[in-house]
Amino acid sequence: MPFGFYIIMAAQFFSALADNALLIASIAALRDMHAPSEYEPLLKTFFTVSYVVLAAFVGAFADSMPKWRVMFISNTIKIGGCALMFYSVHPLVAYAVVGLGAAAYSPAKYGILTEYLPHRLLVVANGWIEGLTVGAIILGVVIGGALIKPDISAALLAFDFPLIDTGIDTPGEMAICVVGVLYILAALFNLYIPDTGVDHKPLKRNPFYLIHEFNHCLMLLWRDRLGQVSLAVTTLFWGAGATLQFIVIKWAEAALGLDLAHSSMLQGVCAVGVALGAAVAAKMITLRKSVRVIPLGIAMGLIVLVMNFVNSIWIAIPLLVIIGGLSGFFVVPMNALLQHRGHILMGAGHSIAVQNFNENLSILVMTGLYYAMVKADLSVYWVLTLFGLFVSSAMFLVKRRHEANQRERDDVIHLDDGGTH
Repeated sequence: MPFGFYIIMAAQFFSALADNALLIASIAALRDMHAPSEYEPLLKTFFTVSYVVLAAFVGAFADSMPKWRVMFISNTIKIGGCALMFYSVHPLVAYAVVGLGAAAYSPAKYGILTEYLPHRLLVVANGWIEGLTVGAIILGVVIGGALIKPDISAALLAFDFPLIDTGIDTPGEMAICVVGVLYILAALFNLYIPDTGVDHKPLKRNPFYLIHEFNHCLMLLWRDRLGQVSLAVTTLFWGAGATLQFIVIKWAEAALGLDLAHSSMLQGVCAVGVALGAAVAAKMITLRKSVRVIPLGIAMGLIVLVMNFVNSIWIAIPLLVIIGGLSGFFVVPMNALLQHRGHILMGAGHSIAVQNFNENLSILVMTGLYYAMVKADLSVYWVLTLFGLFVSSAMFLVKRRHEANQRERDDVIHLDDGGTH
């Protein structure tokens, strides 16, 4: 890989690290405010709403200038959201501003891979970016969980600068400041990302044109035989993954008796599995063979059901690693295939914006359903059962759709050959 690729990875790592540490800090802030428990999944809802509402615009924005500049601007917005939380703006509102920055960041983050690297390296690159993102999730939730521990926050607050009043007086303020430093590190790496030399389209100022163009790209990708399958898989994966973050916290509290600081670290255990699965997929699966991993999604949903019978942390840890490993192994090739098809059909930025729209709409729907189940006081064991069955059923339908597409393609080839092979 060229050296510039590792700069891109470093920028992505620190930005994702901060996002996930801030999520745990935000949950702690809501609990300190004695907010209703159903507000916690709403953090993800507020974070992702920008991805859906602004989908028609962020792709065009990402394609209108060098990707490093888009990433730098987006990280600056994230820093602004972090600052709002420091000054006691409601965590839901502040995290929504961070989500606005993330929505603009994502098309540039993934789009630069298709501009900077040949398509034969896309699965490997996605293995890297997913592996590092998952590594950032692991370390982010660990950092977030550590920062809200009384002993660690007290030790950090004990540090004072001579003659300077920092204004940092509470554990929450200290946690937010540490996260802000991570965002600043990401922004500094953004400045050193190489320009790919790709021509950029001037940003159209007519919003109706952008919406029409986005709708055209959306239909184009859903009608493409390979595009629709890979888009369906990644859409389901991200919706399920976002919901599983909150389910794991609730399940760890109910089944294992863990507090927030420790149950958030179990999210990291699941993410270790995703990183391992992503790394194995990057080595074993080529772009041409990517659709063969779909059955693993069915298996993942069924294995989630086993969590209902676990009450020991020593069984929970390997189980979550397996669930994460299956997730990482099937999503990385699907992600690479989707980027490749999107880049061919419509360009990198627009393709990633379409992908983000679908994936984050899935997150909004699935976390919204989880919010409704928590508000209805449904047992976490029922939630796990419904979640696992839904994921397996949806992946089975995707598999059937791909098989139907294959038969249709074979029939067309058969007709083109005059009825002979």
